[in-house]
Amino acid sequence: MNKWIKGIILTYLSLLFFGSFIAVGVLFTGGLEERLPFIADIKIFLYYFFAGSIGGSLRHLYMFCSHYMKDELTDYREWIMYIFYPIFATGTSVVAVTLIQSGVLLIEFVEFDDAPFAQISLAFFVGFGFNRFVRKLNEVSKNMFQTKNSKENNNDETSSGIDYEKN
Repeated sequence: MNKWIKGIILTYLSLLFFGSFIAVGVLFTGGLEERLPFIADIKIFLYYFFAGSIGGSLRHLYMFCSHYMKDELTDYREWIMYIFYPIFATGTSVVAVTLIQSGVLLIEFVEFDDAPFAQISLAFFVGFGFNRFVRKLNEVSKNMFQTKNSKENNNDETSSGIDYEKN
């Protein structure tokens, strides 16, 4: 990987990480709600979104620095992971908390009057372990929507022979 690509990735991940903290602070102070009243309606989802962003960018900053120090950043295709995985982690964090609050995934949160700390913490962990969470979500989805025929055969391949579960 060229030095300028490494610099762009490091800058991007750093801005995403620190920018998400700033965004959470702006949300917490309520200053944004005065200018944009619709923010009050989606504020809780923005907390989950930015918590996932903090987790996803932290993990990928760590991975990037670890691979950089070991001089393992040689594959040009890896830059995609450092750019897009933190973005995927943000949306996945919101979906994860929504799935749990809806009762589809069974985790019970302790309610606080001030803020949903458990939900925000979970959103951070989902962002941090995005790829692991998606694998577990894939397993749950596979079990939830498995047909009688596929249970008997224990085979999820399509008629074309492509196994979509590995992708």
